[in-house]
Amino acid sequence: MEKLTNALAARFASPTRSTRLSVVLGRWLGLSFTICLLTGLFSHGLQEPPSWMFFPTSPIWIYQLTQGIHVTTGIAAIPLLLAKLWSVYPELLKWPPVKSAAHGLERASVALFVASSLLQLTTGLINTYKWYPWPFPFRQTHYWLAWVIWGSLLLHIALKLPLIIEHWRARSGNRSQTTPGAGSPEQGIDDGAAVAGPGRWSRRAFLAAVGTTAGVVVLTTAGQSFSWLDPLNLFAPRKMGTGPQSVPVNRTAADAKVADLAGAEDWTLTVSHHDIRRALTRSELQVLPQYEHELPIACVEGWSQTARWRGVRVRDLVAAVGAPASSALRVTSLEPEGAYRTMDMPPAYAQDERTLVALELNGQTLDLDHGYPARIIAPGRPGVLQTKWLHTLEVL
Repeated sequence: MEKLTNALAARFASPTRSTRLSVVLGRWLGLSFTICLLTGLFSHGLQEPPSWMFFPTSPIWIYQLTQGIHVTTGIAAIPLLLAKLWSVYPELLKWPPVKSAAHGLERASVALFVASSLLQLTTGLINTYKWYPWPFPFRQTHYWLAWVIWGSLLLHIALKLPLIIEHWRARSGNRSQTTPGAGSPEQGIDDGAAVAGPGRWSRRAFLAAVGTTAGVVVLTTAGQSFSWLDPLNLFAPRKMGTGPQSVPVNRTAADAKVADLAGAEDWTLTVSHHDIRRALTRSELQVLPQYEHELPIACVEGWSQTARWRGVRVRDLVAAVGAPASSALRVTSLEPEGAYRTMDMPPAYAQDERTLVALELNGQTLDLDHGYPARIIAPGRPGVLQTKWLHTLEVL
C-alpha cells in the first residue's frame, strides 16, 4: 500500500498542486466566503430580523449593492473552489487515511467544508434562476449552511495555521517545496516562480487562468446587478430594461393567481388602526397627494433595476387612521397563498417619505405583473418584501 501511495503521489506531483498554491487559493476563497457571509447575514436579517436589527433606508441602493455583491461573489467563488479542490485532492490518496486524532479532525473539517460549500454554491447558483428542484426550504438552508461553512473553515485554518503562516508569502530563495499529494519535496520548483516541466502549467499560469475565469464569470453575470456592467451581461437570468414597463418581473400575476382579484372593479385598499378603518378605491388613492421617487427594485436572486415610482406616501396613510408616526405595519397581498403573502414593515420604512403605495411605474399605470392596482416600494428593502397586489395595511 505504501508503494502504491508513493507511486500515486509522484504521478500527481505538479506545480499546480503545491502548498504555496493552496494557500494563495485559500486566501481568495476565504475572502469570497467572508464577503458572502456578511452580505448574506444582512439580507437574512432584513427578512427575518432579530430584535437588534437596524433598517437603513439610505442610501437607497444599499440592498441593491450588498445583494449584488453577495451573488456576484458567490458566482466568482465557484471557479475558486474548483481550483482549490484540484490543488489538494491528491491528499485524499495518502495512506493511512487517519494518522492521529488531530489528523482525523483535520480531514473531517475538510470533508465538511467541501461538502457544504459545493451544496451552498450549487443551490445558490440555481436559486438565481428561480428553480427549486429540492424538497427543503432554500432560504433557511442557505442561511444555516453558511454557518457550517464558516465554522468548518475556521477549524481548518486553526489546524493548518502553522503551514499557512509558513507559505503565506512567496520566498524567492526557496528552491524546495512540499506538494500536497507528493511524498517528498519537488526539486527545482521556486516558491516564487514555480517553474513547470514540459507539458505542465506553472503555478503562475494556473493562478492567472483561475483569476481570469473568475473575472469572466463575474463580468458576464454582474450586469444584472450593476448597470455599468449591463452591456456585458451574457449569462445572468435577468437583464436590465426587459419586462413590462422596462423592469424585470420575478413573480407574475398568473403565478400568484391574483389576476381576477387584482382586476376587480370593487378593489379597495383597507388601512386600519385599532377600530379605525378606511377602505380606499384606486380612484380615491389617486386624488391623494402623489409623490414620485427613483428607487431600485432589488431581489434576493441578485438582479436589480432602478425605476421611477409614483404614488401615495405610506406615512400619510398611517396618519390618516390616526396612528403614531413611529408605527410598524403589517401588509397583506391579494395572493391566496405564499411565504410572502403577508409582510411586516418596521417603522424605519413606514416613516420614510420615499416609501410609497405605488400606483405608477415609469410614468405609466402599474402593469398587472408589477402589482396593479397598487404595491409597496420602499428604499433599501429586498424585492420579496416590496409587496404587490395590495389588499390591507394594518398599523401594529
